[in-house]
Amino acid sequence: MTDTDQLHSDIERRLAGTLPGVELLSCERVAAERLRLFIDHPDGVSLKLCEQVTRELHDLLIAYSLEVSSPGPRRPLTKPHHFRRFLGRRARVRTREALAGHRSFTGELVGATDDEITVAVETGVVSIPYAEISASNLLERSGEEKR
Repeated sequence: MTDTDQLHSDIERRLAGTLPGVELLSCERVAAERLRLFIDHPDGVSLKLCEQVTRELHDLLIAYSLEVSSPGPRRPLTKPHHFRRFLGRRARVRTREALAGHRSFTGELVGATDDEITVAVETGVVSIPYAEISASNLLERSGEEKR
């Protein structure tokens, strides 16, 4: 487990105990002393909620500069329930190794089990095991997937 993975687990555990409903979507170390946290909540993410999370993690401010924000329209998908929640939406999924000759798949999320997701891409339907996913995110509804 990397230091960032350990931080993610620790932060997730702390938030679950003090701010019910807040989900830590990702924890990225963007510089040696800066952490970027993306959070979500069933009622949405407000500035007030971001401030509450920052206050809850005040001890991390000794070692890190914290950025706490909502995921925005290009929301990361990191857990099986994320994929299930957004079935029918367009997403980009990047894999660790090539599958069917590709490492990046853009299309509609059409299935999500406990073991894999299914994406309808231009050339057909592709099943991707969670263990093979290196990164994935929703795409804006306006079709900004070309970035």
